[in-house]
Order: sequence, then C-alpha cells, then structure tokens
Amino acid sequence: MIVIDLSFPIADGMPVYPGDPEVKVKVAHTYERQTWELRELSMGSHTGTHVDAPSHMHPGAATLDELPLERFFGKSRAVRIDDPAWPECRGLFFTEAAGLECFDRLAALRPPFVGGELSEELERSLLGINIVTYTGLQGLDRLPVNTNFMFYGFPLRIAGGDGSPVRAVAVAEAESAGK
Repeated sequence: MIVIDLSFPIADGMPVYPGDPEVKVKVAHTYERQTWELRELSMGSHTGTHVDAPSHMHPGAATLDELPLERFFGKSRAVRIDDPAWPECRGLFFTEAAGLECFDRLAALRPPFVGGELSEELERSLLGINIVTYTGLQGLDRLPVNTNFMFYGFPLRIAGGDGSPVRAVAVAEAESAGK
C-alpha cells in the first residue's frame, strides 16, 4: 500500500484566492512560557487544499455539517478530459485543468465528488447538482493511472460550513502507484 498526500501545508502568508482572507499562523503559547505549544490560525474556509460544499456557491444548498461523511471519501480514479470513458460510482480527479466542457459527462455520471484544477464555472455547476468539489490539490500526477484508489478528504465539522481545509489523501496498492 502507498499513501499519497495531496495537500498543501497551511503556512503563514501562503497564497490565497484574490480577495480571500489572508492566512496567519502564529505561535500563541510556547513550551518556555506555558509548558506547551499552541498556534493561532486565521484563514478563510477555502484555504489551501479544501473541499467545497454546495452552499459555497448556492444559497440554501447543503452545508458541510448537513452532508454525510460518506460524501468525503471513497473509491476514486484519476482521469483526463479526453479519456473515452470515465468510470461510474467513483470520485473523479482531473490530472489537468478542467472546465465547463466536462460538465455534461459529469452530470450524467453523478460522481460523489470531483477534484483537481476546476474552473469556477465547472465548480459552480457541479455544486449546483450537489457534487462536492476538492480544489487546491497537489501531486495529482502521482495518482495511479487506470486503476482505483481510495480517497479521503474529511472537512472540519463547521456548523453551516461552506468549505473547509482538508488533509487530502489517496491510498493505492503499491503495484498500481506510479504507473
């Protein structure tokens, strides 16, 4: 088994989407003063590697705490836009930038989640039909090709949450990784 971390580290001053809150990470407690270490975090709910709930772009749509945990993990497959067929009943991760041209195929397949470099139009359309999206991922080129892997991307349980940073992880059989 191989575990592939698809997450960017959260760090003070890291890049954010234009207009989003700046990321601030500072040491609030130290071993020397309090005998423990603690960091204070200030950031938007769509910082770094994150999941988007339908409510992110659609008023009244499902929030993170309303979605069952099963929506945030499952069998998945890395795909390319020009692949002749995308598998059904799988989370799908694009290994290249994906735009609205993918929407009709995705709407027909109804994957539980879609990830990768998604255009804002595609993301909005997917969230509009209750398909969860993952963005801000790294290392998608390390995902196994033409084989399933398990994906895990659990959000924080934010009441009324429109999105959340996640630790996005793919777990693949050792012989299928890197093919």
